[in-house]
Amino acid sequence: MLSAPSGAGKTAIAEALLASDSELSASVSVTTRAPRHGEVEGQHYYFRDQAEFDRMVADGELLEWAQVLGRHCYGTPRAPVEHALRSGRDLVFDIDWQGHRLLRAALPGDVVGVFILPPSLAALERRLRRRSGDDEAEIARRMGLAHDEISHWSEFDHVVVNHALDQAIASVRCVLQAERLAVVRQTGMAEFVAAL
Repeated sequence: MLSAPSGAGKTAIAEALLASDSELSASVSVTTRAPRHGEVEGQHYYFRDQAEFDRMVADGELLEWAQVLGRHCYGTPRAPVEHALRSGRDLVFDIDWQGHRLLRAALPGDVVGVFILPPSLAALERRLRRRSGDDEAEIARRMGLAHDEISHWSEFDHVVVNHALDQAIASVRCVLQAERLAVVRQTGMAEFVAAL
């Protein structure tokens, strides 16, 4: 699970990992917000109205969910995640600290959290200004949220400071490889060793 304040690079890191690792898939969230231009159902999000989202919550179909900024709801559908885990596939999540906490509780032993930090708050603000056409109020809001997000860094298994994107991608790739080699994740290893 990759988590970071907005603008720290988690989405770029996730996209780079997905582009270079055929054994890795993206977790696709459910949301009540409308699709943005270019977003594809089932690829970017599963778009549902509020009534359907509420039904999914009531029926236990979401591993975690939250209402963001009092507006739209987002959640992680249970079935695709559990299917991927049973199949021995890895998923990458681009998620906030609250979602990380909830998913860690729902899937103990299966969650590896990586928190991405900016090299400084000034660098984070420069990145926010450079990447979007947000107005001053939105940038100020995102910077305020960044302080709260950053305060949860110690809840994660690994921390990467994104001084340079290529190096941050390499660092997260190393975490992924090391976690895949952990004894608890080596399905079939007992049989392999017994047959040596």
